[in-house]
Amino acid sequence: MGNAPESGDEDDPDAETDGGLRAYTVRLELVDEPGELLRALAPIADNGGNLLSIHHERGNITPRGHIPVEVDFECPPDRFDDVVEGLRDAGVNVIQAGAEHYGEAVNVVLVGNLVETDLSNTLSRIEDEADAVVQDLSLAAPEGTDGISSARARLAIDSGRSGDVLAAIRSIGTDKELTVVEPLLGGEA
Repeated sequence: MGNAPESGDEDDPDAETDGGLRAYTVRLELVDEPGELLRALAPIADNGGNLLSIHHERGNITPRGHIPVEVDFECPPDRFDDVVEGLRDAGVNVIQAGAEHYGEAVNVVLVGNLVETDLSNTLSRIEDEADAVVQDLSLAAPEGTDGISSARARLAIDSGRSGDVLAAIRSIGTDKELTVVEPLLGGEA
């Protein structure tokens, strides 16, 4: 008997063939409380997933005040939806789920009355309207929260979408009277 399935194995939903596992990434938001990471990992194992890596930064907080966690795991393709459903059933906030990693990172700087124009709303709009994930945020407010401030945001985006993403961010900046400093695209650094 080799690694190839026998002719009767098609009826067995647990039968695996060579290459039957596929790598997936899920991006989660967790509350900073003891046991939350363990609670998020249980549905992956319970639904046939094999953990590959976890990226968890307690010092990096999402706009909603939670901790972003990226989990890489492998499982048979027919089990992936069960893993995601298991996470949601366990009350885990799944931000992004899929086989593809974001292919690019873009840095933008926003300048203006960031706090007064609701920075949390601005970041949520960037994630929703630009279809980007805010991976890192640095805020400088030398005049205090009532004055002009600047924020550098590192965004994860799908490959080839930087023009569309930046157009959406420019539109958000215009709506909120913010200056958007964009990266130069298309050149080698």
